[in-house]
Amino acid sequence: MGEKQNQPFQLSFNASLKIDFQGSRVTSDGGLILVRELDERLGFGELITQHLGDSRRGKNTQLPFADLFRQSVYSRIAGYEDVNDAERLAQDPTFRLIGSEETWDRGATLSSRLQTFETEMLAEGHLTRRLFASMLGRLAGLALAAG
Repeated sequence: MGEKQNQPFQLSFNASLKIDFQGSRVTSDGGLILVRELDERLGFGELITQHLGDSRRGKNTQLPFADLFRQSVYSRIAGYEDVNDAERLAQDPTFRLIGSEETWDRGATLSSRLQTFETEMLAEGHLTRRLFASMLGRLAGLALAAG
């Protein structure tokens, strides 16, 4: 413990990314990268796809549904209380990293119109309740297996 690591930490959710300290490049939301790694290892992306149907059509499908959902949830985890910061966060490097590898590879930004997503897609509370219940069930199963 406390030994110096010469290798950057490699992430499971996007193998092209590595975490390494470089003091000149700092973001205040960098801790979300580790939350995203936990998200990947626990398989939450599969649960998002399973429980939240994507009814969007046409130009409204530029970003994967799971990326929009993560942007919404992770912004709350980071302490942003509402969608007023969505335009700035859409450009933030950390928030771009929490999206899918496909979005990152395209160089795309996340949605600056998160309010539309939240009011139209997440308004169906029974869907999000089922999703979160499944996530908690998965966590409880892991705790019992480790116990």
